[in-house]
Amino acid sequence: MKINNAQKKFLRQAAHHLKPVVWAGQHGITKGLIKEIDEALERHELIKVKCRLGEREERDAGINKICEDTHAELVQGIGNIVTLYKKNKEKPVIKLP
Repeated sequence: MKINNAQKKFLRQAAHHLKPVVWAGQHGITKGLIKEIDEALERHELIKVKCRLGEREERDAGINKICEDTHAELVQGIGNIVTLYKKNKEKPVIKLP
């Protein structure tokens, strides 16, 4: 599911007050990390992830892998914090404009 710019703006505003719920760090992108992010997305739909994966290229590659493996949309990335969105098909919490 692709989200447009207006929807991204709405999601950025909704995520402003959120704190990171998952930290990606020294062990890199593991199956356990992907599972944890996927479960958090299923519960909340909109989450922040703190990525301490090294330099910019490594971090960007890790973020892309997370998005691919969880089928989530990248809403915003500022420094080491990324905001991800994935609609819950059974019980959607967030109504996009």
